[in-house]
Amino acid sequence: MGRGRVQLKRIENKINRQVTFSKRRSGLLKKAHEISVLCDADVALIIFSAKGKLYEYSTESSMERILERYERYCYDEKALQTTEPESQGDICREYGKLKSKVEALQKSRSHLMGDKLDTLSTKELQNLEQQLETSLKHIRSQRTQLLLNSIAELQRKEKSLLEHNSILEKKIAENELATDWKEQKQPAQEISSPASYLIASNDLPTLKLGTYPENNGEEIAQPALTRMNCNNLPPWMLRSPT
Repeated sequence: MGRGRVQLKRIENKINRQVTFSKRRSGLLKKAHEISVLCDADVALIIFSAKGKLYEYSTESSMERILERYERYCYDEKALQTTEPESQGDICREYGKLKSKVEALQKSRSHLMGDKLDTLSTKELQNLEQQLETSLKHIRSQRTQLLLNSIAELQRKEKSLLEHNSILEKKIAENELATDWKEQKQPAQEISSPASYLIASNDLPTLKLGTYPENNGEEIAQPALTRMNCNNLPPWMLRSPT
């Protein structure tokens, strides 16, 4: 005979109620652990007994983190439910404002371009003309400022180039002076060298060939040394040959 369906109502017997609580509590904690492992779900289980004793179970993400997540989710859900009608109305109103702004801007642009002026009154045309004059003044002022800035930049570049050219001219002049000085110094050295050579060569003795008689009356050529300055000759060279 199969087990009948248990009627869900409070157990009046205190002992039976405590035993049933212990069994069902253990089974509930086991089922919570199984679903967290098998389904990779975050599970938080809180049980208070009739005497106020706490029993809890939570996955690895900790009880505090799960409760914080639960509160944040409930708050967002409630805020969405309460503000959804108002937000839809705000979106519709904002869309209408933006649409009217776009249309006004397109109309103003066409007027500035000179199109669709038939619907404008005399005062509106005067305002449009004044607006165009103000814009034209602003454009001219901006163009003048850009031209002045460009001129100032060109003048600065010109000054820099002139300074660079002056430096190059100074270097060229210095190089030319150095070259002229070297050219003037080199011929003086070349002239002084032959003169010293001539002066030294004048002091050298000269070799002359003379004739000297021999015993048989014939003359033969014999060398004789003479100097331009005989006073400087040594005594042994001044003696006559025997």
